[in-house]
Amino acid sequence: MTAAILASDVAILDLLRQQDEMTIAGLTEAMGVTATAVRQRLVRLLSQELIERSKAPSARGRPRHVYRLTTRGRRRTGENFADLAIALWHEIQEIEDPVVRGGLMERISRRLAAMYAEQLDGNSIQQRLQAVKTLFAERQLPVKVNTKDRLPVISVEACPYPELAEHDRGVCNMEEMMFSEMLGVPMNLTSCRLDGDCSCTFEPVT
Repeated sequence: MTAAILASDVAILDLLRQQDEMTIAGLTEAMGVTATAVRQRLVRLLSQELIERSKAPSARGRPRHVYRLTTRGRRRTGENFADLAIALWHEIQEIEDPVVRGGLMERISRRLAAMYAEQLDGNSIQQRLQAVKTLFAERQLPVKVNTKDRLPVISVEACPYPELAEHDRGVCNMEEMMFSEMLGVPMNLTSCRLDGDCSCTFEPVT
């Protein structure tokens, strides 16, 4: 039987879903509780195999521990309904005709964009980018928008489809098409977390 997640532990799972990995100090500050309380919750989540711990280098030379969600943890937090999404994605990739497969991916991207359309106010791309940032923040996905340079840039700091992307990077192309539809201009994926970058960055095509 799957153990129930205590209400007091949900906040940690939610933070790790947003931030990818965090230290005890970071969790303590974000949650406004004591380090002892955080450690107690981490012990429970480790025992349930919902999170994992690893060592990371520190500026002072002494290793520190960081915590992140396991695959089980992602599924328990309902992140993108992972099992169903992966199954559907594999079915799409089984379509042999590249024209049919590509057309289906494009229609899915348009459907996703249409679902968000009413929440994207603004006439300029800068305004719509800010609306995208707000939209994703409501879904607890950290997004940054840089409008200081000549071309505005959107950076997604946590992959919305982590397990899908690990299996097939074609989902990145679908996300690129979705942003193009949402913003009304062609967007290009210029950096990707799968390549070791800090975020997935999308820029308007010049």
